Amino acid sequence: MKSQLAINGGTPVRTTPLPYSNPGAAVLGREEAEAAAEVLNAQSPFRYYGPNVLGKAKQFEREFAQKFGTKHALGVTSGTAALICALKACGIGPGDKVIVPACTFVATAGAVICAGAVPVFCDIDESLNIDPEKIEAVADRYTRAIIPVPILGAPCRMDAIMAEARRLRLMVIEDVAQSMGSTYNGQYSGTFGDINVFSLQMNKIITAGEGGVVVTNDARLYERAARYHDQGILRESDGLPGDELLVGQNYRMSELTGAAACVQLQKLDNILGTMRKYKKVIKDELRGIVPFRRIDDEAGDAGTVLMMLFPSAETRESFGAALSAEGVACGCLYGGRPVYLQPQIFQQKTAECSGFPFNQFDEPVLYTEDMCPRAMDVMPRNLIIQLSPVMTNEDASDIIQAIKKVAEVLL
Repeated sequence: MKSQLAINGGTPVRTTPLPYSNPGAAVLGREEAEAAAEVLNAQSPFRYYGPNVLGKAKQFEREFAQKFGTKHALGVTSGTAALICALKACGIGPGDKVIVPACTFVATAGAVICAGAVPVFCDIDESLNIDPEKIEAVADRYTRAIIPVPILGAPCRMDAIMAEARRLRLMVIEDVAQSMGSTYNGQYSGTFGDINVFSLQMNKIITAGEGGVVVTNDARLYERAARYHDQGILRESDGLPGDELLVGQNYRMSELTGAAACVQLQKLDNILGTMRKYKKVIKDELRGIVPFRRIDDEAGDAGTVLMMLFPSAETRESFGAALSAEGVACGCLYGGRPVYLQPQIFQQKTAECSGFPFNQFDEPVLYTEDMCPRAMDVMPRNLIIQLSPVMTNEDASDIIQAIKKVAEVLL
């Protein structure tokens, strides 16, 4: 006999919330507090001068580069700042277009616009990542770069993406904000492209509240990013050519951010290990019961979320409502809508009265609701449960039980 669903008056599987699901924030503790206090006690929260600069931002950059095997890492104020610095390092600005996936956070497209370029949107597949086979169709004579985004821990097909980018002579900037530590074919996401970015914002895999990182193996790109993030100044040459003069902005990482980020970086492997362990346990129990999104490299998945992909938006909505009533919080990523349907993007509204940067081409920049039909089909069908590095066997068991209970009635 089928159990009565909680949404219909039955007893819920769980009556207490699942553990806090922002991974890095869930493990914030005494170590980060002590590291921040050390900076404050030194009266030197600015990374470049003060009575007793501890070099925490520089330490974080060095340890981050070592962790991911890149030659250079630059700490900045946010993931968005990292994207803008990376774009400017590549020389991208007015007159240029940049390919962005239809499924991403608004900051990916917003950074392109703030850099003075125009985003063009590429369709996705059932991994919710960019479809390499759709890239050529959205490239034109103005296109200079592409920004692949591994969504919610799932790595992109970087071999195919890199091959297409090289064929089309596009710069590649990986936006790994949501997926630090994920891998594709054994290689870290964020180490394939020409210059790549990570985020340390509150809900990311490691966090300092805010913050970002730019990484590259190219000394020239690193110097340009470093100059751009510090008003065009290059305070530490580190053997760089030193001749990439340009005007920049202020995206400098503070010593407080660097101190907390150093501690969080040491916790990364444990964070990933716990989430991956429980995601595998849950998926192994539910295979054949609910449909999951495609993961192009299961071993490389960061394990941050469990994403189901239902046959229709209506099924997803009813399943999600019933699952929430069972005490398992869930939701639909980005409300099931492609990023280009964000009103400020779709209507091309910027701070400039002239309509810049959308007014700079002979041909009008046109966005239509159906320009990425696969995204319009797939995104409304997704349902996600966020996993946590502090979850337990009991938490995983409750998720499994609740999904099975709802699936028995609704699927």
